[in-house]
Amino acid sequence: MKKTLFLSLLISSSLFAQDKSTEFASTISAQDLKKHLTYIASDSLEGRDTGSEGQRKAAAYISKHFADLGLQAIAPQKDGSKGYYQKFNLYQKGWKDAYIKIGNKKKEFFKDYYPNGLTSIPEEQSMSVVFVGYGIEQDGYNDYKDINVEGKAVVFFDGEPKDKDGKYLFTKPDEKSDWVERAGLQKKINIALNHGAKMFFVISATDVQKFTSLAAERKAVLSRFNQLSFNASATAEKATSNPTFFVSQEMAAEMLDVKSSKLTKIIEEISDKKESLASKIKPSTVSVKAERGEVPVETANILGFLEGTDKKDEVVLITAHYDHVGIQNGQIHNGADDDGSGTCAVLEIAEAFAKAKAAGNGPRRSILFMTVTGEEKGLLGSQYYTDKDPIIPLAKTVCDLNIDMIGRIDKQHAPKEEYVYLIGSDKLSSELHQISEDVNKKYINYELDYTFNDPKDPNRFYYRSDHYNFAKNKIPVIFYFTGVHEDYHRPGDDVEKILFPKYQQITRLVFQTAWELVNREERIKVDSNKQ
Repeated sequence: MKKTLFLSLLISSSLFAQDKSTEFASTISAQDLKKHLTYIASDSLEGRDTGSEGQRKAAAYISKHFADLGLQAIAPQKDGSKGYYQKFNLYQKGWKDAYIKIGNKKKEFFKDYYPNGLTSIPEEQSMSVVFVGYGIEQDGYNDYKDINVEGKAVVFFDGEPKDKDGKYLFTKPDEKSDWVERAGLQKKINIALNHGAKMFFVISATDVQKFTSLAAERKAVLSRFNQLSFNASATAEKATSNPTFFVSQEMAAEMLDVKSSKLTKIIEEISDKKESLASKIKPSTVSVKAERGEVPVETANILGFLEGTDKKDEVVLITAHYDHVGIQNGQIHNGADDDGSGTCAVLEIAEAFAKAKAAGNGPRRSILFMTVTGEEKGLLGSQYYTDKDPIIPLAKTVCDLNIDMIGRIDKQHAPKEEYVYLIGSDKLSSELHQISEDVNKKYINYELDYTFNDPKDPNRFYYRSDHYNFAKNKIPVIFYFTGVHEDYHRPGDDVEKILFPKYQQITRLVFQTAWELVNREERIKVDSNKQ
C-alpha cells in the first residue's frame, strides 16, 4: 500500500514538473525574441566586432537584462566585487602610434593618408620630401632630371599623365599603361630606389570624398591581418623597407608647402607640354612614424548565474557568442543570425527560468547563462573561460548547450523550417543524446539533423563554435544550428530575414532540454568519447 502511494506521488510530481516546464517554455515568444534582436542586430551596434564600441553596447544590454531578471553577478572584478563582466585583454597586432607631422600639425592615419601594406616605422623619422612629378623615367621624359633624392622621400602622382582628350601620353590607346595599378607603382618605386630614395608618397587621383572612402576600405582590408591573441609578443617589428603611403592631393600640397591648385596646374601643364615639371616645386620636410605592435583590446564574457536548490553545486551552461565581424569594406555586418539569434535565445531562456524560480519552480541544479566574446576571432572568449578563468570549476559543469545561428534555413532544407542541426550531443554522453531526442519528440517534434555531427563532415562545425572549448575538457555539449545561408558573414544578415516562429520553437527546445538536465535526479554521465 505504502509502495503504491509512493509511486503515485512520484508520478504525480513528475507530471506536475512536466506541466510547469511547458508553462514557462511558453513565455519564450517570437515577439520578445524580435524585440531583443532588433537592438542587438541594429546598425547602431556596427556589427559588434570584438572590443568595439558596438560590442560594448551589446554587453551593456545583456548585463542589464541579467540584472533585471535578478540573476547573480559572479565574475570577480578588480575592486574585489562581483559583476556580470568577465573582463580580459586580447592583443591585436596593429599600429600603436602612426602619423605624418607637417610642421606642428599631425595628419590622421587612415583618414588623411594610408599605407601600402603593413608598413612599420617604429621611431619618428624626419624626412626631406622631394616632388618628382609622376615618378616616371623613360626615353623622352624624365622626372628625375637634375633632381637629387638620395636618402630622401619622393612624392609623385599616381598613374600616367594624359592629354586633353584623356589619352595616355606615353602609352598607345589600345595598350595597357606600364605606369598604372600595382605593377606601375612598383615600377616607379624601383626607379626611385635606383636614385637612392628611401620613402614614397603617392598622390591619389581621386577627390577628397573618394579618398576618405578608399582609406576606410584599406583600413578594413589591413585589419584582417591584425589577428587577436591572448599574449602580447615581446618582439617588436623591424622597420619596413620601401615604406609607401597614399595621400590626397590636398595633403600632398601641405607636405610640399604649396597650394593644391598649383599641383592641379602642374598636371595640366605636363599634359600640355609633354615634359616633366618636377623641378617647379622645392623640397620640404615632414616627420613620419608608423609604429606597429600589439595593441590591448579589452573585451568581456557576460555571465548571469541562477542558483539551484538541492543540487546547486552542479551547473548547466547555456552559451552563445555576442560578437560578430563588425564593419567590412564600409558596410555594417549586423549578424542577426550569427549570432544575434543565439544571444537573444540565451536572454529569453534566462528569463523563462527566472520566472520559474520566482514562481517557486526554480531549478535543482544551477544554471550559468553566458554570452561569450571573440568567437569570430577563434573561439577566444570561451577559451579564456575554460583555459584561464573557469569561474564555475569545470568539474562542476554538467554540460554546455551552445546556440549559434538558429534563425534561418539552409538550401538543404528549404523551404522546410521544422528542423535543427544538432552537433556533439552523443560524443561524450549517451544520456545527453537520449534526453535531447526524448525532449524534442515530446515537446517540439522537429527534425533533428545530425549531418554535421559526422566526424567525416568536411565543414568541421563541431570544432567551430564555443561548445568545443568545453567538449575538449570532457564536458558534454549540444550545439544547436540551422545551417549556413547566403548571408553568412555578409551585410545581408539582418533581422528582417529571421524566421521568428522557427526561432521561437528552437529556443523552447533548448529551454526544455535544459529543464530536464537541471531537474533530473542523476547528473548525466560522461560515458563515451566519439570526438
